[in-house]
Amino acid sequence: MGSPAVVTGSDGVLRCSWGDSTADYRPYHDREWGFPVADDVVLFEKLCLEGFQAGLSWLTILRKREAFRSAFCGFDFELVARFGEDDVARLLGDAGIVRHRGKIEAVINNAARALELVEAEGSLSAFAWRYEPSTSGDPSAGKPLAKELKRRGWRFVGETTVYSFMQAMGLVNDHDHACESWAAVEAARAALPRP
Repeated sequence: MGSPAVVTGSDGVLRCSWGDSTADYRPYHDREWGFPVADDVVLFEKLCLEGFQAGLSWLTILRKREAFRSAFCGFDFELVARFGEDDVARLLGDAGIVRHRGKIEAVINNAARALELVEAEGSLSAFAWRYEPSTSGDPSAGKPLAKELKRRGWRFVGETTVYSFMQAMGLVNDHDHACESWAAVEAARAALPRP
């Protein structure tokens, strides 16, 4: 028998079991994961961090998030798009982040692609929210968005990574229905004017 989908934390809050598995997850689970995002810089950060997470624990990325923000200029893609080889070398020497050349270079590449996308589509938000599926809980829903990002030259945006991004930025609500955050996320999603 597997672990329960939801657990009651020591604080009395009923949450998805992963969200109570460590104290570091609680604030992320309760106030961020699944809540809808329409800010382009935040969307870019979330997609980049999901790319860095590939093959690693999300907890590793979450614990390094402030270092990632510092290293990548707060994920301001206009600034990151200007990074060159000196920046790659600097980032490869930064023990505060995941030092993976391919992922670092992907973030820089994707920053330039983000600028192109904003020019073509108006905003990352408007583009991403076009891919909102009619239901949650289906990882294959990441496939169309991943395919389009790849077509536009983005890297480290496979279907699994993109679906994780969709979960994180609220394009889907994958909190368990018994989790106290589920209703809050649903309300926030309903209140968000689609770009």
